[in-house]
Amino acid sequence: QVQLVESGGGLVQAGGSLRLSCAASGSIFRSNAMAWYRQTPGKQRELVASITSGGNTNYADSVKGRFTISRDNAKNTVYLQMNSLKPEDTAVYSCNLWLVLETTMISTGYWGQGTQVTVSP
Repeated sequence: QVQLVESGGGLVQAGGSLRLSCAASGSIFRSNAMAWYRQTPGKQRELVASITSGGNTNYADSVKGRFTISRDNAKNTVYLQMNSLKPEDTAVYSCNLWLVLETTMISTGYWGQGTQVTVSP
């Protein structure tokens, strides 16, 4: 059994910063790719940033230079540092972690519960 717990969302003024965290717990053998997605009502879920097990990162054009994704493999945790936030960044942010469990030894994707980020003008 795996649990993902997200934290760090909230309300911030435009230009401010927030740091999201997503920690996985359970019988985890290894963590593979990790990513952050966001979604607003009526829109498709959007990939914000991703990071491979080796540390290679990828960002949506809309957040390049403002957001930074990082990970702590020992803690099976992924972070999203969000700076220079804009009102259009307002969304529910969800983490997606690909984990290999000790019981299956198969890489499987897991989702966090989602955390609201609201950026006021």
